[in-house]
Amino acid sequence: MSRKYFGTDGIRGTANTAPMTAEVALKVGMAAGHYFTRGDHRHRVVIGKDTRLSGYMLEPALVAGFTSMGMDVMLVGPMPTPAVAMLTKSMRADIGVMISASHNPFQDNGIKLFGPDGFKLSDKVELEIEAMMDSDMSALLVAADKLGRAQRIDDAPGRYIEAVKSSLPSSVTLEGLKIVLDCANGAAYSVAPKVLRELGADVIEIGTKPNGLNINAECGSTHTQTMCDRVLAEKADVGIALDGDADRVQMCDEKGQLIDGDQLMGLVTTHWKRTGQLRGNALVATVMSNLGLERYLESNGLRLIRTKVGDRYVVEQMRALDCNVGGEQSGHIVLSDFASTGDGLLASLQVLAVLADRDGPVSEVSRVFDPLPQILKNVRYVAGSDPLSRSSVVDAISSAERAFNGDGRVLIRKSGTEPLIRVMAEGDDAIKVEQIVDGIVAEIMAVAG
Repeated sequence: MSRKYFGTDGIRGTANTAPMTAEVALKVGMAAGHYFTRGDHRHRVVIGKDTRLSGYMLEPALVAGFTSMGMDVMLVGPMPTPAVAMLTKSMRADIGVMISASHNPFQDNGIKLFGPDGFKLSDKVELEIEAMMDSDMSALLVAADKLGRAQRIDDAPGRYIEAVKSSLPSSVTLEGLKIVLDCANGAAYSVAPKVLRELGADVIEIGTKPNGLNINAECGSTHTQTMCDRVLAEKADVGIALDGDADRVQMCDEKGQLIDGDQLMGLVTTHWKRTGQLRGNALVATVMSNLGLERYLESNGLRLIRTKVGDRYVVEQMRALDCNVGGEQSGHIVLSDFASTGDGLLASLQVLAVLADRDGPVSEVSRVFDPLPQILKNVRYVAGSDPLSRSSVVDAISSAERAFNGDGRVLIRKSGTEPLIRVMAEGDDAIKVEQIVDGIVAEIMAVAG
């Protein structure tokens, strides 16, 4: 069944342009509010946001939609996506909403929904909400005396800070660590520095002065050079870069060298196996994770279970198989003992705990496997067209798979958030990998217009 509004991670688009308009936000609030109204209790929704200017437009529209369905609204202001998920469950709300476009530039925004258990909604539920959004909901509006109320929850940041800190044993301290922390001028700009400082770290801040327009601008997990350069300049021990809604993280060592999500997941997974914390004897990750990670886990008696791209698909598989570590190469790391979704700050603390347990600099401890050469290129296409169905492209992909002959793999997929086709290949031979990617890209570009 085709989707009109929801993509791989909620609804997303350019602010004040369909579908990211106040009108659509109102419909989301109405539809989701009605869908999650079950029983006779007073229903509640938690709404958080990042620091984008357009949040001031979308937040009141959502409030109007939910209150029109009789739901009380609890506003927590700028807070990380995982904080909204956590607060939804801990405050026993019926639904949670995060207003954010994650790592996208400021002009974009998005709406993510969480169920009462703090987990992202399934495809089935999203499609049911979509269908309701396009229907006449006037008959569902509550009577005037049943309208919901809205209030600010002033202590929400403190609740999240304590929850994140409690994920570390009391014996673990960050005393003596100099950390460069890049909050991307986003949702974690206030809470993340406090967490690290309260745990004893010497924190050098980047991206903690949001102005509504500078979220993810040359900073954060998608612009890691800023963090890497600052680590070298400050002679810091480690760098941490979050994205705009703080559900993903990238880190670097004392040499300013990046440590990607695959390395971080491999580090935590094998450490948790040694300490008896790991469940399922496996790591759940997406099809994008490096083949080197898979081989490393196998050498440690562990499995890599792959899902399609999207952290909610990772979480669904983790829940089905009772695994407690999962994530994406991009830095969405889900540690389900502590959180129901990716949490960049919490994940970085678990990595720091592993590093504190080992002797040696971060550069030596953090790289647990040698990644295979992997190349990813994006090809923009005309929205509505389908270059992947063209015979020349199909033949090029088939030829590439035969060329690897088991020594690598090819992955071609459409982006769920923009009209891009992502072409990825990896294998033992770097030259062959590059030739294969370039060949497929050329064929797609020839028919993409």
